[in-house]
Amino acid sequence: MSDPTDPIDPTDPIDLLRQQVSDLHQELVRYDLVVWTAGNVSARVPGEDLMVIKPSGVPYDELSPESMILCDLDGNVVEGDYAPSSDTAAHAYVYRHMPEVGGVVHTHSTYACAWAARGEAVPCVLTAMADEFGAEIPVGPFALIGDDSIGRGIVETLRGHRSPAVLMKSHGVFTIGKDARAAVKAAVMCEDVARTVHVSRQLGEPLPIAQADIDRLNLRYQNVYGQQPAR
Repeated sequence: MSDPTDPIDPTDPIDLLRQQVSDLHQELVRYDLVVWTAGNVSARVPGEDLMVIKPSGVPYDELSPESMILCDLDGNVVEGDYAPSSDTAAHAYVYRHMPEVGGVVHTHSTYACAWAARGEAVPCVLTAMADEFGAEIPVGPFALIGDDSIGRGIVETLRGHRSPAVLMKSHGVFTIGKDARAAVKAAVMCEDVARTVHVSRQLGEPLPIAQADIDRLNLRYQNVYGQQPAR
């Protein structure tokens, strides 16, 4: 494995993942999903019981591929000069218990956190929600930072649920994806629909979408939308 104090090696898969995770943190800033040093992105190292995650308390404009921390899936540091994110135990728990997950993101985005503060799920009342989430964005239990309690709440809420996002009660948003980029996309979409549904409720009660239509929309989006591989 590479020494994280050395320049990134473009032929090293872990170094490439460090680069990707570092770059994706800037997407959180770009979409106004985080402030100061809050929030984090992690990615599972394919084929290894390892993950790459943001260092704790480091400003976003000071992040670099070299500053990303390599941890095992118990949250122990394998390589890195900094302490890992305070949410490392939560991310590690998700990876241990949801092997299909390749990326985890945590944000404190404003509108989604407003729903979390109320302990209220965001209802599936938009086609964009049906597409991306296939259901309401659910609420997970209140849990304190410091151990894997948050991770347990994420897994208990999202296992068997279509949504890649959960609003942890009185805390914030956690999203999952097949890779870190997909988890970042889910975080962006979560805040977007949380804002729109909030505004809608200021005007009146949002109109529900029939479950059969939600199912069809989600199936199409997940399997047909976008550029498909050539046959």
